[in-house]
Amino acid sequence: MKKANLFKVSMIALCGAALTLTSCGGSCPAGQSADSTAQNTTDMKKAPYQKKYTNADFYDAQGNFKQDVAKEAFLDMFAHYDVPFTPLMEKDIWFTDFGLGDFENCGMGGIFWVNDSVNGYFAHSIYLLPGQMIPEHKHVKTKFPAKVESWMVDKGWVYNFSEIGEATEGAEELIPASQKESTVSKNYVKQLQGELITLKAPESWHFMMAGPEGAIVWEFANYHDNDGLRFTKPGAAL
Repeated sequence: MKKANLFKVSMIALCGAALTLTSCGGSCPAGQSADSTAQNTTDMKKAPYQKKYTNADFYDAQGNFKQDVAKEAFLDMFAHYDVPFTPLMEKDIWFTDFGLGDFENCGMGGIFWVNDSVNGYFAHSIYLLPGQMIPEHKHVKTKFPAKVESWMVDKGWVYNFSEIGEATEGAEELIPASQKESTVSKNYVKQLQGELITLKAPESWHFMMAGPEGAIVWEFANYHDNDGLRFTKPGAAL
């Protein structure tokens, strides 16, 4: 009788394991449940984020940039990517069109999580709506070293441009019309979610532009001194 019960328990355990492996597609990573795997699969099947705003939404009749509409646009993207809008984000998030009047194509949202001049480190989140470009810029040496950055894509993907390297085919077509004349960086790579790229050389021109799904990018660098920020586009400022 004991042997029969033991056999029954063993079969139940084996069946349970088989069901778990089946729901994980053959195997679950260590510490990951079938439910979490199913959720990841659902996330992967989620429809791409779609752009919903134009310059007509972002500016009033006098051409003034409407910060509240910019905020709503980013909150919409955060909701799509399941990014919680925390009290700290509410307090410190900012949005800018760099004074260029083309937020649909050239602008960003961001947070400086840390910008420590004493210990020399910087942590930044970059928020880009679909197709939105940060104006081409570089960081030069001041009383602080020239800023050197590394970027990790967290959501969506970006075109990561540099002045260093041969021009990439199709670069001209990607750059927004308002930026074409001033932009010198024509070498780019398509930087996907989870990929890390570091600035090719200090004081080199560079920029990034979101793909059609928008992007959230983490930036890690030494201290950001705004006095060392330079743009190729006349009139651009942070």
